[in-house]
Amino acid sequence: MSSGGGLNSSSPLDPFDSSTSWTLAEDPSNSSSEPVLRTLTPDLQPASTAVGVQEVSPWDVALCVTGTLISCENALVIAVLFYTPTLRAPMFILIGSLAVADLLAGLGLILNFVFTYLVDNSVEFVTLLSVAMLISAFSASVLNILAITVDRYLSLYNALTYHTERTVTFTYMMVVFIWVLSLTLGVLPALGWNCLRDESTCSICRPVTKINAVALAVTFLLVFALMMQLYLQICKIAFRHAQQIAVQHQFLAISTTKGVSTLSAILCAFGACWLPFAMYSIVADSSYPIIYTYATVLPATCCSAINPIIYAFRNPDIQKSLWLACCGCVPSNLSLRPRTSSDV
Repeated sequence: MSSGGGLNSSSPLDPFDSSTSWTLAEDPSNSSSEPVLRTLTPDLQPASTAVGVQEVSPWDVALCVTGTLISCENALVIAVLFYTPTLRAPMFILIGSLAVADLLAGLGLILNFVFTYLVDNSVEFVTLLSVAMLISAFSASVLNILAITVDRYLSLYNALTYHTERTVTFTYMMVVFIWVLSLTLGVLPALGWNCLRDESTCSICRPVTKINAVALAVTFLLVFALMMQLYLQICKIAFRHAQQIAVQHQFLAISTTKGVSTLSAILCAFGACWLPFAMYSIVADSSYPIIYTYATVLPATCCSAINPIIYAFRNPDIQKSLWLACCGCVPSNLSLRPRTSSDV
């Protein structure tokens, strides 16, 4: 028997080779009453080399596909903002920051799929890197949405002095603060705030602990409540401004109703995506069925696919840049009215 396990006819069988099993076989030609002559014959059986393949979950495939869609949408927004010099107002800086956050969230979902099925995800570094990227990206996404909401409120509340008080430098400082806070939340699991040593303390998203998941969920609920309050104030201010400048009753009814419906759509989309996951993170833990986690995580990730549509592609200036980049022309029905941050 050769070292490679193959049969070598030129070398004798090694009786001490552990890879060879031996059985006793009687000689049928011996029919005498003498002791039966037994011969040793090797029982050569090939070793099993089959390797188990991890079954791919359709939920993980759906998250990976969603991440790909998110990445493509937000990469397009970032490219338009980067290559259009006129889109440098504070409003577009916040939209760009939101697009970067959602782009990283999409890439995080793709990398999570790769780490799960193509890389040994039992390595702690891989697990912590994946969760750090996802927490940082989605936290930055939510905080940027809140910043855009505050920006819209201030542009209406201080309409006369807003454009002189709100500078690009101040906007960049706010964006830096958002990203520092988000990155800090992301690295907390790597600093020891994880459940890798005690699986019983895990939340529905390993390796985030139950306490940390509840803290993040409660923080999100506070952010959502603040957004609702700000949008309610925006509606009141919009109604008051419309009453002051309206010349015809029809103008008041159409423009104000459109603005309120847009705000309602923004809040409903944001709440429908994130509220199920936030509430489930508070009441559930790692012992709950994994299908419930997937069913709440998937809508939350879809928010990053909706954000470019709500905050970027509806903007006439961005639409104009897209048409010029893709077709070299601008449709005649596209509104060229300068869009301010107060527009909803």
